[in-house]
Amino acid sequence: MADTQELDGRKALVTGSATGLGRSMAVKLAERGADVIINYSRSSAEAEEAADLCRAAGAQVRLVQGDVSEESGCKALADSAAAWGRLDILINNAGITRHARDHADLEALTKDDFMVTYAVNVVGPFLMMQACKGLLEAAYDQTGRASTVLNTSSIAGVTGIGSSVAYAATKGALNTMTLSLARALAPKIRVNAVCPGFIGTRWFKDEMGAEQYDKLEGAVRASTPLQAASGPDDVADGALVFVMDATRHVTGETLLVDAGTHLGYAPLIAR
Repeated sequence: MADTQELDGRKALVTGSATGLGRSMAVKLAERGADVIINYSRSSAEAEEAADLCRAAGAQVRLVQGDVSEESGCKALADSAAAWGRLDILINNAGITRHARDHADLEALTKDDFMVTYAVNVVGPFLMMQACKGLLEAAYDQTGRASTVLNTSSIAGVTGIGSSVAYAATKGALNTMTLSLARALAPKIRVNAVCPGFIGTRWFKDEMGAEQYDKLEGAVRASTPLQAASGPDDVADGALVFVMDATRHVTGETLLVDAGTHLGYAPLIAR
């Protein structure tokens, strides 16, 4: 993106931005000139680190603790943005999963697993848009430019694969909600989604250990057409195209940023 300050003066809110993809998107927004609200639910130390990175890029930063599955958490975030008088960019990135990779094992998930996953991954983005709708519309009224909502989904919502049936189902629902609200909230608000595949983060390494993580990353590289294992910055670079003026006529779209994982590629066996 040639103009590194294209987002100068714009106001952005990124949920779940203490670590991983959310942090990367927040920092890249700051580097492009936006002021940013960093959100976290528990990772306060990591959130402070993310805020410091955004400040170092020159952004005005606010740090807000809040659970997006609760109306009170979404209101706290909207109230923070209200001090700006508008919100140009809302990124619904916060998400959780319940691990049950054998989708045939229907006993691996409980009703509570589904309800909690839906509360964060589907209800949370809806509550955030509900709480921020007036501020997003105010951005349009003040600038004449449609504000932008970006939902972090997953290829699990397209392919039905992933960490659990519950997770894949929530991301499929989020993709559908993206379509519904892109239609309903136009012309003042654009709504799009990004669908990452594998994202290599330190959380994988902490959970699996360095040796197992290296094996996983190698397997991902070998199984994708681009022979790549995406990191947070790789996905963020693709995702943030939706908040740029170049996509001002784009709404209701989902972008798969997964190095081609959804294609079901397997390397050809040498003859």
